Amino acid sequence: FGAQVHRRSPEVSQDSSTSLEAIKEFLHHHHEVDIVGNIQATSPCLHPSDLIKVADLIQREGFDSVFSVVRRHQFRWSEVKKGENKMTEPQNLNPAKRYRRQDWPGELYENGSFYFAKRHLIEKGYLQGGKMAYYEMRAEHSVDIDIDIDWPIAEQRVLSFGYFGKEPLKEVKLLVCSIDGCLTNGRIYVTEDQKEMVSYDYRDIVGIDLLKKKGIQVRLISERDCSKTLSAMQLGCIAKVSATNKLQVLEDWQKDMGLSWKEVAYLGNEESDVECLKKAGMSGVPADACALAQKAAGYICKSNGGCGAVREFAEHIFLLLEKVNSARKQKEEISSAGKEMGGK
Repeated sequence: FGAQVHRRSPEVSQDSSTSLEAIKEFLHHHHEVDIVGNIQATSPCLHPSDLIKVADLIQREGFDSVFSVVRRHQFRWSEVKKGENKMTEPQNLNPAKRYRRQDWPGELYENGSFYFAKRHLIEKGYLQGGKMAYYEMRAEHSVDIDIDIDWPIAEQRVLSFGYFGKEPLKEVKLLVCSIDGCLTNGRIYVTEDQKEMVSYDYRDIVGIDLLKKKGIQVRLISERDCSKTLSAMQLGCIAKVSATNKLQVLEDWQKDMGLSWKEVAYLGNEESDVECLKKAGMSGVPADACALAQKAAGYICKSNGGCGAVREFAEHIFLLLEKVNSARKQKEEISSAGKEMGGK
C-alpha cells in the first residue's frame, strides 16, 4: 500500500511507554511532518471516509486537534465505595423527570479511535489542545477492543460495518480440494487381499454439501488413482485423479468456468499444492500440512487433514461471503445517501 514504517526505539517501547512518547520520537526523525493522525488498531471499524473528513477539519477549517467521539445514552451515578456511609447521586439526570432514552440527545464520549493534532501541540506534550474539534463516529463503527470479551463483539461489527478495501470483494464460486491429506488423513490401509482403504470425517462431507447449497462448486484432485475411494464416498463432485500437474488442472478448471482467480479457493497440504495455493484467491491448508504449503497459504486450519479441515475451511469461505454481502450493502447505502444529497 506504499506505507512507510517507523520503528520505535527501545526507549519508547516499554510497557509503560505512551503513544505520545512514540509520536514525539517520530516527529524528531521526520521534520517534514506537520500533522499527525494517531489511529488506534484496537478500533477496527474506522473508515477512510472518516479520516478524510477529519483531515479537512484541520487543513481547511483551521483546527489544531480533532479527536473521535461517540454518542451514548447512559445515565451516570456517583460511585460509592464499600464501607462509605453515603448515598449515590445522579450525575446527568433528574430522577423526578427521567427522560426516555429516545427523547434524550445523549452525551459525547471519547471512543479512542483516533487523535489528530498539529506538530506544535505534540511538541508541547499534547494530543488535544489549541482550537479543538470532535468528530462524531457512528455508533456501529465505534468499537474498542480493550479486554477479551470485546473480541467477539468486534468480530461481528467488522463483518457488518468494517472497511473492506478499495478492491471489490469477490464471492468464491469454486473450491478445489486435494483428496489425500485434506479430505482424508493421508493414511492408506491395506487389507489382507491387497485392497486399499482410507478414512474420512463425516463433518467434511457436510461441509462439501453446505458449499454446494451456497452455489459453490467443489472439485477434487489427487496425484494418486483413487477412483474407487471417490466412488465409495459418493460425493457427486468432479474429480481429477492421477494428476501429474495440479496447477495445470486448476488453471483449466478456472478458464473453463470463466472465473477470476479471486473466485477460486484451494485447499492443499503438500509441496505439489504450493503453486495452486499461491494462485488461488483464497487458500488454506490443514493444521498438519507441510511447512512449504503452510507458508504459501492464506489460512491455516486448526483441524488436521481428514479430521474436519474441509468443514473448517468451508466456514472460512462462508465468512468471506458475509463480508461480500456487507460490502454490497455499504455500497448501496452510500449510493442511496449520495442520491438523497443530490436531490437537496
